[in-house]
Amino acid sequence: MTEQPASTSEPTAVPSPGSAREGRPLAVVTGASSGIGLELARQFVQHDFDVVVAAEDAEIAVAAAVLRAEGGTDVTPVQVDLRTAEGVDDLYSAISADGRPIAAIALNAGHGQGGAFVDTDLADELSIIALNVTSTVRLAKLVLRDMVARDEGRVLVTSSIASTMPGSFQAVYNASKSFLQSFTEALQDELKDTGVTLTSLMPGPTDTDFFERADMAEDTKVGTSKKDDPAQVARQGFDALMAGRARVVGGGLTTKVQEAAAKVMPDRLKAAVHRQVAEPGSAG
Repeated sequence: MTEQPASTSEPTAVPSPGSAREGRPLAVVTGASSGIGLELARQFVQHDFDVVVAAEDAEIAVAAAVLRAEGGTDVTPVQVDLRTAEGVDDLYSAISADGRPIAAIALNAGHGQGGAFVDTDLADELSIIALNVTSTVRLAKLVLRDMVARDEGRVLVTSSIASTMPGSFQAVYNASKSFLQSFTEALQDELKDTGVTLTSLMPGPTDTDFFERADMAEDTKVGTSKKDDPAQVARQGFDALMAGRARVVGGGLTTKVQEAAAKVMPDRLKAAVHRQVAEPGSAG
């Protein structure tokens, strides 16, 4: 669900010759070098998709090699910084070069930053907006126009149960997920009479490196607590995507209870509850 710090390397794509002739559908997963994104890519591979996997870090090539060996389908790594318009364009160009339409795409790239808003660096907050929000809008604009033109396609957007609550000490991250949730639901209505479906995947705290990268792993309650299995979350998201469902809460019973409680809890109380688990020092 996260991306590494910015890379200055040129985008790389290593397609396997002949894959288009094998008749497999093409899927795309962003933020796919680890965590939920890697597991989503694994789901596509296991269901006989060729996959373009994108991330900002060099580990995307390693992830692609592992997935290719596991599933026997073509997995093409593309290393790009999706926080930039050029990075999105480079990814779209690499996808288009395959020659096949996108059957499904998981818009999963994202990262967060913990801490009090007045203490965190503005650059970190703007990076969250650029990756979680702006890159998703840019890529969705390109991909959805193609899908609507041929009247078919599936889109999975990784939102979060964080989208349902004000995120004290994670203010910009939660707000970015609220944007994605609203954005996805609006597009679901706009495209309801087409053959294109959008599905919102709403995980809770998941066992990835998200909390470490967000500086929340050691001194927050949420960072040190038990978390959901990313493979389970990805499987739930993939199944919902293939079924054309509007949304799915990813994870175990605790996460589903949290999401249900958020539906009836007033926002002020939700912010206070979020403070209890996300405030630095709450782990003790």
